[in-house]
Amino acid sequence: MSWIFKNVIPNIGTITEGPCWNGKELLFSNIAQNRVLSYNPNNNKVYEFTSDTGGANGLNYNKEQELFACEGTRRNISKYNLDGSKEIIADSLNDKKLNSPNDLAINSKGSIYFSDRVEDINPEMGIDFSAIISADKNSDGTYTTHRRTFDTSMPNGLLFNEEQNILYVAQSDYRADRERELRSYAVESDGSLTDMKVLHDFGPHRGIDGMTLATSNTNEHYIVAATGWELSGPGGSIVVFDQDGKIVERHLAPCERPTNCTFINNKIYVTSIEGHLLEAETELSGILLWP
Repeated sequence: MSWIFKNVIPNIGTITEGPCWNGKELLFSNIAQNRVLSYNPNNNKVYEFTSDTGGANGLNYNKEQELFACEGTRRNISKYNLDGSKEIIADSLNDKKLNSPNDLAINSKGSIYFSDRVEDINPEMGIDFSAIISADKNSDGTYTTHRRTFDTSMPNGLLFNEEQNILYVAQSDYRADRERELRSYAVESDGSLTDMKVLHDFGPHRGIDGMTLATSNTNEHYIVAATGWELSGPGGSIVVFDQDGKIVERHLAPCERPTNCTFINNKIYVTSIEGHLLEAETELSGILLWP
């Protein structure tokens, strides 16, 4: 079935990212304007959820209904509280400043895995590599960071499978001599990542930006990814992969570069480099940690 996308809000004009459903409203970040917006699918209303976000990109909830954001220009992971306050939960690794947190995935233990990219910012005495890093919750509520990948030059979107024993990672380096791949890593009991497998190689084309997990009515699970661009290949697309990395479906999106996606029931919502929030009905349903 072809997915027919429509704009649900007027095009903002600057990049939208991090769509995140909480059961009542769809939050998404507007990076250039340092704000998170909220969209109500029942009445198509949009309002500013919070501002002064430090270039927030990826957003996600843990199972305790706490909201976390990758604040790229502030170089930290922050928790956004219901009273409007924000608190930094991770800003360094081994006493060196993070670079530019981009996207995040959270498991049922409360560990926050996020992509951190040295190419996005001058390190200024920070860590000098790009990696997946985890912020692991301690018994006192604080977080400790650990480096989890040693083979990623520009990690982007990341996603746990439903069992949380596999982490899917988009290695999406635009440089011609680097890889643009969908990878999987085994998640060990101590949180480390092992057994890297390349599930899909995008070759010279734009790789994955953000992705989400979905299921069919036959209970098959899929990786649904925002990928493609106007410079090469078929163009901006939402691609459905099976869990072995085989392309099952490709749906062209009416934007140059889709940035991320998530589901509300059987509807997919897509953000873009141009500032879209797109919607399409699908035959799939999203799988979220919460709600």
